[in-house]
Amino acid sequence: MSLSLAAAQVGNPWVNIAIFALFIAGTLVIVLRSSSSNKTSADYLAGGRSFTGAQNGTAIAGDYLSAASFLGIVGAIAVQGYDGFLYSIGFLVAWLVALLLVAELLRNTGRFTMADVLSFRLRQRPVRIVAALTTLAVCFFYLLAQMAGAGGLVSLLLGIDSKVGQSVVISVVGLLMILYVLVGGMKGTTWVQIIKAVLLISGAGVMTVWVLALHGFNLSELMGHAIQTSGQPALLEPGLKYGKNDVTKLDFVSLSLALVLGTAGLPHVLMRFYTVPTAREARRSVVVAIILIGLFYLFTLVLGYGAAAMVGPEVIKKAPGGVNSAAPLLAFQLGGTVLLGVISAVAFATILAVVAGLTITAAGSFSHDIYTNVIKKGESDPDTELKVARRTVVVIGLLSIVGGIGAQGQNIAFLVALAFAVAASANLPTILLSLFWKKFTTQGAIWSMLGGLISSLVLIAFSPVVSGSATAMIPGANFAIFPLSNPGIVSIPLAFLLGWLGSVLDKNPESAEKATEMEVRSLTGIGAEGVAADH
Repeated sequence: MSLSLAAAQVGNPWVNIAIFALFIAGTLVIVLRSSSSNKTSADYLAGGRSFTGAQNGTAIAGDYLSAASFLGIVGAIAVQGYDGFLYSIGFLVAWLVALLLVAELLRNTGRFTMADVLSFRLRQRPVRIVAALTTLAVCFFYLLAQMAGAGGLVSLLLGIDSKVGQSVVISVVGLLMILYVLVGGMKGTTWVQIIKAVLLISGAGVMTVWVLALHGFNLSELMGHAIQTSGQPALLEPGLKYGKNDVTKLDFVSLSLALVLGTAGLPHVLMRFYTVPTAREARRSVVVAIILIGLFYLFTLVLGYGAAAMVGPEVIKKAPGGVNSAAPLLAFQLGGTVLLGVISAVAFATILAVVAGLTITAAGSFSHDIYTNVIKKGESDPDTELKVARRTVVVIGLLSIVGGIGAQGQNIAFLVALAFAVAASANLPTILLSLFWKKFTTQGAIWSMLGGLISSLVLIAFSPVVSGSATAMIPGANFAIFPLSNPGIVSIPLAFLLGWLGSVLDKNPESAEKATEMEVRSLTGIGAEGVAADH
């Protein structure tokens, strides 16, 4: 079967708009109903810690299964085959790190943000400032990916192929995001994420069964059809993207490190562990999330090769949104305009839910860590903290619109991989050293966070992602001194090294009693509930 690109680009714009409007109206009703219970900053930023493990696990899946998971990975598999599926493997395996190393321990400390965990036994002011900085940086990178995905998706549905038109779309998404977070807070965002997770996994499941049914439920036949349509037997073999030379092989190792270690350092994922009442529920959250996320990533394998077989890599590359258009184009091929509209609306809801979660995490970090605990030295009242959080939402939303416009045309799975690299470099080493090493000091934490953040950002700036290649963010420029597209293989070990070096050279050791108290609390949960109630 062949796909008419012109038809797929436009479909029936009015049907698409009607389906979009229905989804947006439904989720806004949910957000408005949730907003009535946002009385305090704990309600607004942590949902009052009222969610069960199953609810929170589903919300985590909704938060984690972003536009990169649905649009970017399906597109990567359709165009790059086996190498594209490596994104799915990395994103899934990463949850084992989160489950085994951080989920329960973080919740047991009874704290409110990542900076709360770090400042428990370290000096508050410098640690909170730097932790908030790394949180904002990771959230901004992740927001770039989601906003770029939104622009490509809606442009495909409405047949918009101009940069100006896509910029308008991104602006609308940003304004909707601001509205969701301002009104609903964490409770509204969580319920949107739960509903979105159910819709996304269900929609992907229906498409997966449909694709398999058309190929006699024979995966080999599907892959053979993909090779026939694309004319690339290498779709089934490793190395189409990462096996061309030693540099690309090393780039794959770097990407893998970033994906596997990045999840446990993502601020918007870490913040979800504080929305449940007990450590047991936090652990249950991660188990539920792993089951749902694992199921979804199995779907992406079928959908990616299905898009390669039924749409074709060349058609996908030429569509508005490029490789990010593979899943919507496959939906159009399967069920015409209506299925295209439904699946794209689900993907759009996915983007809105994820950017809302990112935005509230960034706003919570600034209002709680910087404003309340640094500027006001812990003496700010909850009402003022809530006002600051909401104002921060507006600022972050506007910045994400500008950044999303600049990131148009990039593969969003790749942009998210960069966010993972920054998270794995700037956050995870410090979290692990703080939880597991009693001799870790404030100087070590600052060196680790700043070293990981600065090194990852500098290496990205001087990599082929930004210049020196046909798909670079700055076309025509060439200052790609660093040959790898992902900095993880350098920046992650460097952050661990700096954390150790800064601690052993620190002449002001931290309180041994505090380190012991944090160890006992993180392992047992004793005392956590009282601290949680204080926030």
